Amino acid sequence: MGFFKKLFSKEKKEQLDSGLEKTKQGVWEKITRAVAGKSKVDDEVLDNLEEVFITSDMGVDTSLKIIERLEERVARDKYVGSSELNRILCEEITDMLARPDKEDGLGDFEIPDNKKPYVIMVVGVNGVGKTTTIGKLAHQYKAAGNKVILGAADTFRAAAIEQLDIWGERAGVPVVKQKMGSDPAAVAFDTLSSAKAHGADVVIIDTAGRLHNKAGLMNELSKVKKVMQKVVPDAPQEVLLVLDGSTGQNAYEQARQFVAATEVNALAVTKLDGTAKGGVVIGISDQLNIPVKYIGIGEKMEDLQIFHSDEFVKSLFGDAAK
Repeated sequence: MGFFKKLFSKEKKEQLDSGLEKTKQGVWEKITRAVAGKSKVDDEVLDNLEEVFITSDMGVDTSLKIIERLEERVARDKYVGSSELNRILCEEITDMLARPDKEDGLGDFEIPDNKKPYVIMVVGVNGVGKTTTIGKLAHQYKAAGNKVILGAADTFRAAAIEQLDIWGERAGVPVVKQKMGSDPAAVAFDTLSSAKAHGADVVIIDTAGRLHNKAGLMNELSKVKKVMQKVVPDAPQEVLLVLDGSTGQNAYEQARQFVAATEVNALAVTKLDGTAKGGVVIGISDQLNIPVKYIGIGEKMEDLQIFHSDEFVKSLFGDAAK
């Protein structure tokens, strides 16, 4: 993990700590009450902790899994003091989180040379911060030295095209677009063709943010993927589902529906700075076994971070977890 420690700068850590402050306060206060007056972790503490995790939006199944891990740890170590609880929770939760494969020696927002153009197709319902996330992704990938192109394939709403245009200007990257009502697959085809012609490193394709239970969603996304593969055979390398972390367990339900509809292989959880429901990141990652790759922890362009599970959990549980 030494290499990744270097990647996670002091500035990033401070941004993460600040962005997760509301969730940290909520979880920490609940844990403090759960172990009040106890010198060691016993059955009563475990029962109280189970309620803490469930009410912190980690979900029932994930909460039970955490408790099982704690029970095994207590049995193995014979005596676990309440003062050690944060460190143990940090270790166990970090271990159970799904995470992206970062064993490629690359830094955050860097792309392997043999995967260029790297195509990200972004999905999610309206209102979760999808277009904002795309703009921030464009900025971060460009800041890492990549040439980035955006594709406005959400042709269902004129406002979506205009919004992506604005974010493209802010990030300083071109946007390929057509008029409202155009074929989304045609926009994706044009975007990838332009990317290949201009030697782009990263392509980010916006898609319509319709409700996740619409029957046509799967067909539309499948068509977009097939057309993109005529230009870049392995596109999209990343199907990114954007979720609003402030909605708690509703975000998990959205994720479940989208995963059933299309081949999602990465998640972005946004709006974590304004909520105490950041624990949903743990539940979603654990239950869906799809890595959370990006998290949004503020309004600034730099407040979209690559998700590092160990640093995320440490921010939740504070200095005692280190």
